[in-house]
Amino acid sequence: MEEILEIRDGCSTPVQLLKSKAFAQYLDIYKKQFIKELKNRENTDLKEDVLHKIEYIESIGPEAYISIIEAATPLSGDELRDARDSVKFIDGAFHHYRTKSYTRLVRLHNEILENGIDAEEIKDKVSTKADKLSELIIETRRILLIRAGLGEGVRRTQGLECHPNVAVGEISGHYVNLPGDYSNLNQVPVTTAADMRTGVYYTTHANKRAFPFFALDHNPVKNDSFKPEEYVAIPFEIGAWNILCYIHKTRGYIEIEPGLLNLFPFSKIDNITKKQPDGIFVLGCPNSDMKDLGYYHDKENDILVGLIPGLDECQYFGYGKKPMLTLHNVLCILKGDLPLHCGATRYVVRFDEKTNEPYIFDSFIKADDMGRATLENNVPYFYGTETGAFCCLDGFSEHAKMQMEGREIGYNKHSGTNARQIVPVTEYSEISTGSELDILLYLNNYKLMAPGEDCMKTDMTPDDALEHFRSGARVAAGSTQTHRGDVEISYWANPFPLLKDKDWKVLPEHADMCEKFEEIETKFWNNFKSRVKEGKMQIGLAHSMLMAGVYKESSDELLEKCGFDSRELVEHHGPERAAHDMIKLIKNTAVHKRKLLGDDSIKEVDVTIATIGDSRTGKSEMAEKMEGVLNMSLT
Repeated sequence: MEEILEIRDGCSTPVQLLKSKAFAQYLDIYKKQFIKELKNRENTDLKEDVLHKIEYIESIGPEAYISIIEAATPLSGDELRDARDSVKFIDGAFHHYRTKSYTRLVRLHNEILENGIDAEEIKDKVSTKADKLSELIIETRRILLIRAGLGEGVRRTQGLECHPNVAVGEISGHYVNLPGDYSNLNQVPVTTAADMRTGVYYTTHANKRAFPFFALDHNPVKNDSFKPEEYVAIPFEIGAWNILCYIHKTRGYIEIEPGLLNLFPFSKIDNITKKQPDGIFVLGCPNSDMKDLGYYHDKENDILVGLIPGLDECQYFGYGKKPMLTLHNVLCILKGDLPLHCGATRYVVRFDEKTNEPYIFDSFIKADDMGRATLENNVPYFYGTETGAFCCLDGFSEHAKMQMEGREIGYNKHSGTNARQIVPVTEYSEISTGSELDILLYLNNYKLMAPGEDCMKTDMTPDDALEHFRSGARVAAGSTQTHRGDVEISYWANPFPLLKDKDWKVLPEHADMCEKFEEIETKFWNNFKSRVKEGKMQIGLAHSMLMAGVYKESSDELLEKCGFDSRELVEHHGPERAAHDMIKLIKNTAVHKRKLLGDDSIKEVDVTIATIGDSRTGKSEMAEKMEGVLNMSLT
């Protein structure tokens, strides 16, 4: 297992850098990796060459580079030859550091609690430290190359940067308010600010989720065998709840850290120090196996606990995202709110001063994948969970992919299918503020619609629509265990935890949770029906047609009848047609909403839509097509 590098030193000169503990540690990491690769060739005809190379590499130490930097006179003869050999080796380490290592730069800042320093000031200090380290590494490399006579010719600087994968500010874990049964977890320093390198693509062992995250009958967290020095801890605010995430430093799991940082907002420090976190999530525990994969409600300590074991087949970003959203949803159900597996957007609709016609002025994403509905004075309000989006690139245009560049954390770019990126898509203020829910739609991704037929079906009764929400039918893309092109049934689009199987039979592990969910469903649906009757809400289906081209029941004749002459283009043209119909629905809803308010002089109304659906039902793809029509930025 390749180690990660944690940098805690404060260096300001090349000599200080080369004398630092971090440099010695990284040199050792690179040497071990290099020797490991060489040993794979020991049984070839190059055995003698390999043994001599290993012997040489083992002899290299930091002092070789310190002496090159501190040399009083220009190097020559054997000294210059040896210096060149050493610098060539360390230049390989430099490029390995930039492209294949995993580095965390850490700044301890307990003063944020003790002296009340502003959180933004801490972020600035973390970012500045990361910038200075990058500049110092590049400067040190340049000096070493010049001293060894390797710095001649064209200097290649533009685009070269050496930022750590993640630069973080931490506080002592002892400040975190955890129950005594989790005392060892209290010894892990807690990340409260971060500056991460974007535009980075990681490769993980797995490329899809194969194992469900179900309720357990035992607590999977083993406090006695938990080794604090092997973990990083990050407190995430997911909806109304604070989940403290512990990630093992194993390569394959630690790479999930920057993706999560690009997806969820940090918890406020007071929410984990002055009160107890709502949940604990351990990712990559080496002392666990499959029987520990899942979540447990520790009622005695009033905390929800989840764990993913440290197995190769669980090294996938989805095992970080989905379990924490599951904890959010369980807490939702326990508190009487309705978890919704959906995309949601708040549209700002204005009315033209001359024609009084509606136009969409702006849009704000409230949820990319998950949110919750609450009833406040009998009005349903929607709240989101993520400021980022976990995007499957299979269905995006090259233009959309280009727009993500520079902000993304990517995974398994060259996997062929299910390549993913996490990109920021909205602000914390938007997901944490409730918006009145105007339209609730289930996303059907496989039924073909004839040209001219409206893809938005809101003329059905709420009870008829409810059957579609309950069945949760979609054609799968193959990112889970369902075969690509097959219909998959998941109750309420699987608001994880999965409550019922494909035949709507209650899962024994979640019987209590399902009973509570059904009570919540009844409460909310009665409210929704009343609002539909009053003209204050619309419920129905949205047909994205995203997977209609691969759906096994889509015949060539039916595709042609519905205006498609290429199966491959259905996933692009289908959501585009749906997007145009969605825009019409939004404008019509805005007109009706203003009419209900009884004031035609109102120049702006909000329309919030939640579209229920699992992966590849068209949530993001429809949003991309709408963005193409409504985008106000020049690209």
